[in-house]
Amino acid sequence: MARSVFMNTEKLIVTATTANSWIYPQVKNWALSTDALIEDVVQCAQAGAAIAHVHLPLGGESRTVERIRDRTDIIIQAGMSSYPIEEREATFKAHPDMLSVILNHHDEHFTDLTVNQLHPLEELEEYCAKCRRSKIAPEWEVWNTGSYWNLRYLIEKGLINPPHILTLFFGWPGGTWSPPTIDEYMHRVRYMPENCIYSVSVMGPEQSAIALVSIQNGGNVRVGTEDYPFVRPEVPAKNNAEIVARIKGIAKEVGREVADPSEARKILGLR
Repeated sequence: MARSVFMNTEKLIVTATTANSWIYPQVKNWALSTDALIEDVVQCAQAGAAIAHVHLPLGGESRTVERIRDRTDIIIQAGMSSYPIEEREATFKAHPDMLSVILNHHDEHFTDLTVNQLHPLEELEEYCAKCRRSKIAPEWEVWNTGSYWNLRYLIEKGLINPPHILTLFFGWPGGTWSPPTIDEYMHRVRYMPENCIYSVSVMGPEQSAIALVSIQNGGNVRVGTEDYPFVRPEVPAKNNAEIVARIKGIAKEVGREVADPSEARKILGLR
């Protein structure tokens, strides 16, 4: 059933994604060490981010989560949903607040890397069980409306409880690409299941336009070097904190306040 695009407005939740840029590898304005990653996350929190989307270093997952929590109360969202679930055991043991899980297969074509990885329903069911046991909230990645079919399957089987936390992806190159347009954004939101809280992730210069519409319509925003490492076309950001501060300023201009981590936890139903 189609739903209204316009929803009640909560405070804006800003997610900062701190990883490298997959399609602009030459920019290199992201953290290149674990120490730099932790400092980047802290600065993003100070700039207004409530969630840090982090690619935890292999072999140092638990220690990195501990070190971030020693410095800030930002919500830790562990990324790399492209990995099959059996390769993410160390991430589960690190106990981040959230875990990124794609609701369809990976089919991505980046500048220096191509990713093809299936994620069948059986794996999604296993994610539901492991996240529930570990008390980690799944963050469901939605790349097209087919993702909603899988999400409804999990909801109807009683495997997940609301609110369902989503990130809608636009403009990521490859076989799961969708156009980074306002029309596609409205289409994706219109057919979203009930009881969802969503953010938008846009890879490319169209980010500002879609982020603004999401801010105005009660959605949330994900920004950072992984998605688009610039503050303006061809002007690289100094760091992720500058990107976060820019989005916070845009939200303020249109009259929407930004949530701090504590407020975001309440909105998202996190511990």
